[in-house]
Amino acid sequence: MPTAHPDVKHRLVEVPGGRIHVAEQGSGPLVLLVHGFPESWYSWRHQLPALAAAGYRAVAVDLRGYGRSSKPADVAAYRMLAHVSDNAGVVRALGEESAVVVGHDWGSPIAANSALLRPDVFTAVGLMSVPYAPRSGFRPSDAFGMIGGDEEFYVGYFQRPGRAEAEIEPDVRGWLAGFYAGLSADTMDPEGRDRLFFVPPGGKLSGRFPGGPLPSWLTEADLDFYAGEFERTGLTGALNRYRNVDRDWEDLAAWDGAPVRQPSLFIGGTLDSSTTWMAEALANYPVTLPGLVSSHLLEGCGHWVQQERADEVNRLLVEWLRSLPAS
Repeated sequence: MPTAHPDVKHRLVEVPGGRIHVAEQGSGPLVLLVHGFPESWYSWRHQLPALAAAGYRAVAVDLRGYGRSSKPADVAAYRMLAHVSDNAGVVRALGEESAVVVGHDWGSPIAANSALLRPDVFTAVGLMSVPYAPRSGFRPSDAFGMIGGDEEFYVGYFQRPGRAEAEIEPDVRGWLAGFYAGLSADTMDPEGRDRLFFVPPGGKLSGRFPGGPLPSWLTEADLDFYAGEFERTGLTGALNRYRNVDRDWEDLAAWDGAPVRQPSLFIGGTLDSSTTWMAEALANYPVTLPGLVSSHLLEGCGHWVQQERADEVNRLLVEWLRSLPAS
């Protein structure tokens, strides 16, 4: 584990689907932090001490398939329902009955669905980078297939087991550096940032990664940590989240169009394609997130909001947490 974070305590907790690695700091009301792709508990390294100092028990998980958490072989084991079950299981394993859940990137829909499906456990939900959009009438693979014309949308590119792994795993560190840089405000291609998400026929996703230095938020040591995790685990567990989008759509049929009613928070970046592509989802928040307390688009910020703008995100997160009703 990184030596620069001595106050963070690490352990494995038992959940119904296996074991989940957690990184924990502080005491007080529980705040569960859920990362996205291709990240780790480590993407919350700036939030753990800030939340602990503000009087919260901050716990960042490694999702199943990541880090030291369980890595089931079955692709279907990475469906949304399994992640929701893991989150609820972690809360129980930590000896708590309820928690606030906060997610970034894939962690955002995982957090939103945790609140939607388990309102008895998750009393409030914070979403970062990816806006909440309820299940719709379109099968995701059909919708993604209509995006991009002659080129392939990255979610479709990730669908076939082994395909993206063959691109990434020969040079995990280099691929991660390019992916992080391509979605960061200070290193992305300002003219064609959306093009990074599309793969030309016969091409690779990395073909449009920017060259040059690392983003300012990412040190060589940070990149070493991320790369070390994925070099040890491989990418299949992480990519299997994408391979369940249609299965999720089927599993969540009973919640079609359902709003998340708990007090909520959204933080995104103005230079993040997630917020521009999903502008309609943001506009629909009065209906889909009726408990929304505050929504923030950070000017000139890219996708990795809690790492690119750690101090600003910490302030907004703590202000929101303090506004919530006492449990």
